[in-house]
Amino acid sequence: MDLKTTRWNIGAGDDASIATITLSRPHRHNAWTGRMHTEMRHLLQRAEGDSSIRVVVITADIEGRAFCPGADAQALEGHVERGGYDAGTPSDIATPGYGTAEEFDADFAYLWGMDTITIAAVNGAAAGVGLALACWCDLRVAVSGVTWTTAHGKLNLPAEYGLSWILPRIIGHGRAADLLLTSRRFTSNEAFDIGLVNQLVDDDTAGAALELARTLVGPVSPHALRATKRQLTTDATHDDPGRSVRDAQTRLEQMMTEPDYREATAAFVEKRPPTWKKSANG
Repeated sequence: MDLKTTRWNIGAGDDASIATITLSRPHRHNAWTGRMHTEMRHLLQRAEGDSSIRVVVITADIEGRAFCPGADAQALEGHVERGGYDAGTPSDIATPGYGTAEEFDADFAYLWGMDTITIAAVNGAAAGVGLALACWCDLRVAVSGVTWTTAHGKLNLPAEYGLSWILPRIIGHGRAADLLLTSRRFTSNEAFDIGLVNQLVDDDTAGAALELARTLVGPVSPHALRATKRQLTTDATHDDPGRSVRDAQTRLEQMMTEPDYREATAAFVEKRPPTWKKSANG
């Protein structure tokens, strides 16, 4: 696919298992469009299909002076002219993460269906769909002092893209209700204080996200990383602690038979870094 609204990069050397997707419409502050959504899915499917990629960092073109302020205003005007919503995506759009569980077969929820870990490096303002994208990523790094908002209420819209489901699971019902019902603006600093952001930095969010990604791909085995993400996302869809325990036991019994368990044990005893043998999809 010809990339017109995003950029794609795979690291080299020790960072070869980390890819970066950059939202890149700087002339429109990296505002969201159907084309951007189509390219995003294409690139995430590309990451899922490459067993060497374990983490994807999602950030934005710094020249846009925002992470993503939501849908492009011109697209919003187009919805008015057409008299209804048009996602602006093709019928054959890529479906990364689909098929893992029915609950995740939807826009942005598919990020939780993926095996690949995603880290949002939010280097500017985030609103509406931009905020939703960050929330559906597994981890979030943000630059301090920028404005975030759910935005929808002031546009006569409902909470978008599952924010009413995922926000309470990240920050609790009361705090989520505040942000969703008021559609008020809040800072990335407040987002950090309430647990929506994992790490707050003064600048270079992409660099901070890369450092965070390195803590995942180095000491953590590929299969453990994938399995733990699946446990987290699956357990968010049910309220059965016994089911979680049984699933963990089944995984433990399986994973202790794998070469990487023997390697991890040997590395621990020998006090050296492990050399993982299994692929990310193993």
